Amino acid sequence: MDIRFLPHNIHLEDPGLFFSRDPHLQHLQKQSLIHRSNLLDLLPRHNPGIYTISGGRQIGKTTLLKQWMNELLESGVAPGCIIYFTGELIDDHHSLVRLLTDILNERQTADLCYILLDEVTYIKGWDKGIKYLADAGMLENVELLITGSDLVIIREARMRFPGRRGTTDTVDFHLYPLSFFEAVRLNRQMTSDEIEGMISSDVEQDDLLINKLYDAFNSYLVHGGFLTAMNDMAMRQSILPATFSTYSDWIRGDMLKRHKQEHYLREILGAIVKRYGSQVTWNALARDLSIDHPQTVSVYAALLESMDAVFIQPTLLEDKLAAAPKKARKLMFSDPFVFHAVRAWLNPCKDPFNQQVLPALNNPDWAARLTEACVITHYRRKFPTYYIKAKGEIDIAYIDENRFWPVEIKWTKQLRPKTLKQISKYPNSLILTQSKQSGTIKDIPTIPLPLALLRLSTS
Repeated sequence: MDIRFLPHNIHLEDPGLFFSRDPHLQHLQKQSLIHRSNLLDLLPRHNPGIYTISGGRQIGKTTLLKQWMNELLESGVAPGCIIYFTGELIDDHHSLVRLLTDILNERQTADLCYILLDEVTYIKGWDKGIKYLADAGMLENVELLITGSDLVIIREARMRFPGRRGTTDTVDFHLYPLSFFEAVRLNRQMTSDEIEGMISSDVEQDDLLINKLYDAFNSYLVHGGFLTAMNDMAMRQSILPATFSTYSDWIRGDMLKRHKQEHYLREILGAIVKRYGSQVTWNALARDLSIDHPQTVSVYAALLESMDAVFIQPTLLEDKLAAAPKKARKLMFSDPFVFHAVRAWLNPCKDPFNQQVLPALNNPDWAARLTEACVITHYRRKFPTYYIKAKGEIDIAYIDENRFWPVEIKWTKQLRPKTLKQISKYPNSLILTQSKQSGTIKDIPTIPLPLALLRLSTS
């Protein structure tokens, strides 16, 4: 094996040392909060094919692969049948083909081989290399797991491997930051029995438990399920400035790698923050910026969405259950912590946690905007998610069972019936509220928002 990859394949030297000496697993063991993603139970085993894991940077894709390698070893898979490569050290598809060909030719067993190819989008023309190897029959007894941070490239390239994807029900996976449910469980803010009781019970919740849940949600609006931020808070009750920089640097770095202009990026991110939760068109955004063409704004926004940094929520065409292409959209960050990290880059300060994050959450208007975006991006993890704009506006219309389900978010202490005219038109509507009690308003069921989010994450 190329010596550059040996530090990530310590199991080939001694499988007993892999857990203690692998660089990513070493770092993981030093953390206060250690998460095991449920994706580890969903990843295929003993099933040749080409599989993908996509998701933004810095959310733990590499650590997930290392945890999976360790579990494969513990399950009895021979060390020589598990190989890890990082795309950061592979220049192009020619290098990739040579590397994998050498590894596969050196194998001395006919057992299934697990090849983990991390951050594949660093490799120029990587899909050509994979297609060549598949067409040559070299992947017949290989489970190839690919990860990448560019969702569009992964989505387009994997369409080029028909018949090579494996026979399991799911061949493409998406890794997100921890959901609200996962964060509550990992932080041990509530016991497993308490969480299960809140999820399954239809009766009024205990005041102490519901208060715990609201405290957990307020914390989630800070760390957003990003493990580094969660561990900062667990160990320091704050988030280090370097942690904010890590995520903003990722966004800037990936955009620069795509030959985009940093000053345009700054303007567009600033415009997203300024109009957070509001309807916008590319033309309207362009008029407010130094960027001449709306198409340029659209391209930058699409790139940010492909990096899983931004979610673009379209308007729903109710009769077609599809997006209205010419109507205004809503732009929001894919996670509360990404919002905080971007703001810290746009407006640098010595202590973003105390000078920016906490003041934002103590501001009712900003807390409401962050809450709305948090709920919307949780729904989009599970369903096609839109908003409705008619005579009134509805925050979420998600598609399930060939119909749309309207959800209104009211993170305010008072609910005024006149603001619910639009959602009152739909018999299957739901209102998520700041109130700590369930109920109804205008015959529409209401539920405490954090409780609804907890249940959504486990549905």
